[in-house]
Amino acid sequence: MPQQPDVSLDGLYGDLVMDHYRNPRNRTPLDDADVEAEEFNPFCGDRATFQLSLDDDGMVAGVSARSEGCSIIQAATSMLSSLLPGKSLGEVEELGTSYRESMRNGLKDDGVDGLGDLLALQVVRQYPVRIKCALLPLVALEEGIKAYRSKS
Repeated sequence: MPQQPDVSLDGLYGDLVMDHYRNPRNRTPLDDADVEAEEFNPFCGDRATFQLSLDDDGMVAGVSARSEGCSIIQAATSMLSSLLPGKSLGEVEELGTSYRESMRNGLKDDGVDGLGDLLALQVVRQYPVRIKCALLPLVALEEGIKAYRSKS
């Protein structure tokens, strides 16, 4: 059973974060992953693992995303994983850039498109030390893409 949230998550955005925390998406490991990476924060124990399978056109066909740690990393991992199917690796990287920018500098009018449920994590900006929790899954995904491209 999940523990109570570790930051104040009130209102609609908080409900969305809690839904992804309690009901994480895309947790089934992939047998045929093309992209794989895991990131670990030794200071807090957060861990995020991503696997992607790509179709013949290089589009994300399958996603596995697992995390351990606080409610924020678990929700962020689930939210990010839900946005990946059907995207090219370049589109995934663009999404990552928009997400990172929104977490560091807040939302810009032109940066809202495509972030989906990740917009709910703007509540984390009230707790600057927790932004790393929200971004660790993205770091894992980016490292996996970098490793995949270095093999190709």
